[in-house]
Amino acid sequence: MQQAPDLFSYRKHWAYKLGTAPELPMTRAEMDLLGWDRCDIIIVTGDAYVDHPSFGMAIIGRLLEAQGFRVGILSQPDWTSAEPFRALGKPELFFGITAGNMDSMVNRYTSDRRRRSDDAYSPDGVGGRRPDRSVTVYAQRAREAFHGVPIVIGGIEASLRRIAHFDYWSDRVRRSVLADAKADLLLFGNAERAIVELAHRLARGEPIASIRDIRGTAFMRRGLPEGWTEIDASELDQPGPVRPHLNPYETPDWPVEPTAGNDDAGPYVRGRQPTCADAPAEAGSKLRAAAKVGVETIARATVQGGAKLAAQAAAGAADNTGDNKTGPNTARANTTSAKPNSQSISVDHSVDHSVDQLRQRPVRARSLVRLPSFEQVRDDPVLYAHASRVFHLETNPGNARALVQRHGEREVWLNPPPIPLSSAELDQVYALPYSRRPHSEYGQARLPAWEMIRHSINIMRGCFGGCTFCSITEHEGRIIQSRSEASILDEIAEVRDRTPAFTGIISDLGGPTANMWRLSCKDSRIEAACRRLSCVYPGICGNLNTDHGPLIQLYRKARAVPGIKRVLIASGLRYDLALRSPEYIRELVMHHVGGYLKIAPEHTEPGPLAAMMKPGIGSYERFRQLFERYSREAGKEQYLIPYFIAAHPGTSDEDMLNLALWLKRNRLRPDQVQAFLPTPLALASTMYHTGINPLRRVRGDAKPISVVRKLRQRRLHKAFLRWHDSANWPDLRAALKSMGRADLIGNGKHHLVPAFQPGGAVGRAAPRRAGSPPRAQRWPTKRRRPDSG
Repeated sequence: MQQAPDLFSYRKHWAYKLGTAPELPMTRAEMDLLGWDRCDIIIVTGDAYVDHPSFGMAIIGRLLEAQGFRVGILSQPDWTSAEPFRALGKPELFFGITAGNMDSMVNRYTSDRRRRSDDAYSPDGVGGRRPDRSVTVYAQRAREAFHGVPIVIGGIEASLRRIAHFDYWSDRVRRSVLADAKADLLLFGNAERAIVELAHRLARGEPIASIRDIRGTAFMRRGLPEGWTEIDASELDQPGPVRPHLNPYETPDWPVEPTAGNDDAGPYVRGRQPTCADAPAEAGSKLRAAAKVGVETIARATVQGGAKLAAQAAAGAADNTGDNKTGPNTARANTTSAKPNSQSISVDHSVDHSVDQLRQRPVRARSLVRLPSFEQVRDDPVLYAHASRVFHLETNPGNARALVQRHGEREVWLNPPPIPLSSAELDQVYALPYSRRPHSEYGQARLPAWEMIRHSINIMRGCFGGCTFCSITEHEGRIIQSRSEASILDEIAEVRDRTPAFTGIISDLGGPTANMWRLSCKDSRIEAACRRLSCVYPGICGNLNTDHGPLIQLYRKARAVPGIKRVLIASGLRYDLALRSPEYIRELVMHHVGGYLKIAPEHTEPGPLAAMMKPGIGSYERFRQLFERYSREAGKEQYLIPYFIAAHPGTSDEDMLNLALWLKRNRLRPDQVQAFLPTPLALASTMYHTGINPLRRVRGDAKPISVVRKLRQRRLHKAFLRWHDSANWPDLRAALKSMGRADLIGNGKHHLVPAFQPGGAVGRAAPRRAGSPPRAQRWPTKRRRPDSG
């Protein structure tokens, strides 16, 4: 993987002489106390300002301050006019715009598109203190306030909207947020490298319009620069017949040109493959036509040990089609890493691919991939699914190429993703002088999001699980970035010494996933070449290091820190990984569970689980057995709380019924349930919008995936999860009758819902008032065990 300059190797900006601020200023009065006449950079955020490394504005602000820049914070400004955006004056370099730690639409609306009444990231949890699509609104107001000041957008909202995307709340495909916000630059992912380099280059007087080579950035331009090789997305993932991949690098088929005169051949009759440029006239019909006539003529060339010619041919095929090789020199690396008697590699012998020709493939660093245009993906679901699939194949920093997507007369250009931070760099980021509390301006106001995490420690970033409904990988990436053991233990001591109301209990030691710390590919060359969407689905990759030993040692050392009574694990646990280390499960259950452990099997049925890229329910059952065994050995009464998703693409009413029966057999009664929420760029959102599964080769005539769109059916799926709630019984009875399963209605143990309706429980229950006691739960059998959910 390409090496990047150390994050802290830049020469500091002159303002470092002014010292470190006890907290970054939010008013001119605070700037005056610091001796500042202006800010170099002003960060505008939709969250309340908390100077803690769990909040994005604090990390970016403190990092820029460490580089010598004067950074001010505009937190939750009134967006109805431009005046609040003038509160700190005109920034010397740029406005940095972020919606906050959450996408503003997810923050403000439920999965049923109902407006939320609260906001955990606002003082006292009061809702309504940020606008819809905050990044766009804030960018417009900042430009109004000071015309000509560069606008740089970032954070999760901008990251997930960096290309044309399906917007669930308006139920349509929207343009890149760059076009709507009219921003000069978009920083996606964890943007420390990009924003530090950008700030230093702007400080040296370089105009922002000329800064076009920073990884992890996106921008709009007219035309394409010289010296780049343009690759059409259809050449990387040609819609056509699907066959099982024969090797771990998923080498795609090379379709053979059909005979001239075939009326259905589309662009093939002109002697080339169809491209996305062919689609405007027929809106994707040519791609569908190509899918119908694509034929497989792939011969197998079995590679044993060091068959260099076949390996070079495979390397060339993968590179020219967007698969797992990163450049002209990768064939040798992949040959040396191949194992004897490995799976066969597909080589198309119908086309003359000599070694000399393969060596002439384009230089990857100067290649760009053209996605279907905004207008095309807006109008054609097939092209949307195709673009989504190609986009996700170009997310590994080790081999991703630049992406370009036309929006009207301009192009949205995405540079490759940022290089992950090293452990040493991440340690320095978390060692910056955070006050670890909300800004003093908030006084005694409560900040629910801070109260939840103030005694927790973030030990890593990223997730290689690849769950299709999750946006972590689209934002943080699949490569795990781990802090060092010493850095983590130092922060535990800092929490003990500096955090108000600390009782000796660390509430969490985790991150996006609890047990991926220090897990990575066994070979950095394989990691840099890999194009898999998940390292653990459909099974755990043989190249993945799954040793939980270092994490066990970290847990033990964390417990041994003086003044620490207990260390809990509250982050989501990847239980299929944990099964590789029973010793880890034992350590976790014996010492780090506070009575309940939350895990997320998400479903029980193979169809929905395959669409989610989640392991089968058998993995959960094996984990449950070990959990209960070690709980008994510890003499503790502890429970698993499984989480499930309703209305996910690929889920039928029968799937939800089977899940409800499984819940009853296991005497699980979920209280809070989650309905699928399509977030921008997620693969499951593509399924929801198009009815096409992008995990497979996209075809116009592909079997559609079932999608739950109507509110009534979404509520029914949630009702199946809360089968024990008498308010849901009328809906469940009606559904069971329509499904021909009236045999499940009755008062016996084998029935799902009773035939009677308790007095006062007629249909869907009204929402409870805040602070009111929970409603009584009825259980139609005499024997029951304590709730597990």
